[in-house]
Amino acid sequence: MTLKQVLVTGATGRTGFLTLEKLRQHSDEFTALGFARSATKFKELFGSTEGFFEGDIKNISSLEKAIAGCQALVILTSAIPKMKAPPQPGQQPEFEFEAGGMPEEVDYLGQRNQIDAAIAAGVEQIVLVGSMGGTLPDYPLNKIGEGNILIWKRTAEAYLIDSGIDYTIIRAGGLLDKAGGVRELLVSKNDVFLTNPPNGIPTSIPRADVAEVVVQALREPNARNKAFDLISKPEDDPSAIVTKDFAALFAQTSAGL
Repeated sequence: MTLKQVLVTGATGRTGFLTLEKLRQHSDEFTALGFARSATKFKELFGSTEGFFEGDIKNISSLEKAIAGCQALVILTSAIPKMKAPPQPGQQPEFEFEAGGMPEEVDYLGQRNQIDAAIAAGVEQIVLVGSMGGTLPDYPLNKIGEGNILIWKRTAEAYLIDSGIDYTIIRAGGLLDKAGGVRELLVSKNDVFLTNPPNGIPTSIPRADVAEVVVQALREPNARNKAFDLISKPEDDPSAIVTKDFAALFAQTSAGL
């Protein structure tokens, strides 16, 4: 059996770590490599820097070296807002993006660099993990630091779709640091979960479940050329049927933004 070589960018983030770790647990299927800005942080998380590439997604030459020989790319990079200063009692905290870390630079231009490098390297499939809210300019996350982060993420998704490479775009709900594999997963499109939550359930999902959907998207042919929003029912929802059949889940999704 030929192993599929996969590069995971943003590998030292909380979801990136889980995704790379999960791929490496399936070493009979995947050769999983990590890409991030800090070798030190990668070693702290994984115990060594084996299979790691240090670089910046804004520097396409560092991406080219990392992605050479890969059949798939998983994009888990994102701009990260920082709190300006501790709020005074009764005040809401304020956030900003660091210089060079604005969403346009990271979530659009940085993702575009990754897509271009993947195409040049002959990569067969890109799995891009984003967030819901890209159709809603007034959504609170778009207001943080005047960054329009979800708008720029969606712009990058459109670039990926138009590139012609096989894609899977996963727009996750609010990310939870909880156990995976114990919930029913739900898919939709166009931010319907945000504007009309099914039965009013929270629009969230464990990071571990997002990581599992990434792995399954690399396995299932029916996940290719699909884009979808992804949340989960609460773990204690009596109506929930834990998702095990990912082919059936992907069958509910469709192509295009």
